[in-house]
Amino acid sequence: MVLCHEIAESRCRDSHGASDLKLFAMAAVLVTSAGGVCLPVLFSRYSRGLKFYGTLLILVKCFAAGVILSTGFVHVMPEAFRALESDCLPARPWRQFPFAGFVAMAAAILTLLVDVLAAKHGETRPYVPLKSSEAVEDSAKCRDVEMGSPATVFPVESYRVIGQDSCAARAGSHSGIESAKSMMTQEENSEELGDQRQKLVSKVLEIGIIFHSIIIGITLGISENRCTITPLVGALAFHQFFEGMGLGGCLAQANLGTRVTALMCCLFSVTTPVGIATGMTVKSIMGFNESRPEAVIIAEGLLGSASSGILVYMALVDLIAVEFLNTEKMKANPGLMAAAYCLLILGAGSMSLLALWA
Repeated sequence: MVLCHEIAESRCRDSHGASDLKLFAMAAVLVTSAGGVCLPVLFSRYSRGLKFYGTLLILVKCFAAGVILSTGFVHVMPEAFRALESDCLPARPWRQFPFAGFVAMAAAILTLLVDVLAAKHGETRPYVPLKSSEAVEDSAKCRDVEMGSPATVFPVESYRVIGQDSCAARAGSHSGIESAKSMMTQEENSEELGDQRQKLVSKVLEIGIIFHSIIIGITLGISENRCTITPLVGALAFHQFFEGMGLGGCLAQANLGTRVTALMCCLFSVTTPVGIATGMTVKSIMGFNESRPEAVIIAEGLLGSASSGILVYMALVDLIAVEFLNTEKMKANPGLMAAAYCLLILGAGSMSLLALWA
């Protein structure tokens, strides 16, 4: 981030050299972003049906959750605070109120509202059970028997075992059948609701990541400081690779369909390069002066705050809490839970280490 009191050294200020680095950064970030987001999706597609597929998908998702959580807390949120508390901005109102934390909180609450409305919409859809023609005929026969047919007269002393084809057996098992149907219906509706929720999680998560990626790209595209761009290119490539793995793990479980999944993967892959190109275009057209970057800093801070709130909410509520607290497979297998927890820490730690260079 550029500060107002910084004076660029002549050896670092090189417009032509910076442009070459930006073009290289666009290609490198495009490749690493595509690789990161496509690996989990391709693995999911070609390993589906294997015995260990479900377990491995849980582990990948936990690693991805750690990456996303670290992205929100360690990478995006501190930069948002730094931007909105910059010396480039007037003290009033920017340093009188913690706008970064407030916007992050508002974004998280808004994401919660979207989650609640989506879940409510899925739960309120009625289920109407249908009866087959055979079931209707059998029900009519049993009603005739119950209304006084001679077949309803059984000796009280008779303890004969009733066959499955008799109306008495049908009457006794009718409630059990309906109960089984109801349980199957509830499971199907629950699975469908879970699929819808996972699709929503993937889409909202991509929105948050796209905001973050655009901000990074524009900031890099505007800068002409080679000393800043050079180390940032490598760190940004790793950053986008791990972040892509996080998003790809969610897309792999969402079952969005081939076209939608491919579109979302492409959208994530090109977002940061497009942001870099946009920053370069703004720089060349408007002649952006790094000594007065107020508008860019405010936009960077506000968008960064919103994306950090979304990323933290999605990681904690829709990924970590769901996998560790609401997954029966995880609860029944302490070894799986321990492995998932280790991968969560590994993902968060790996992404946090990148903050030393990014």
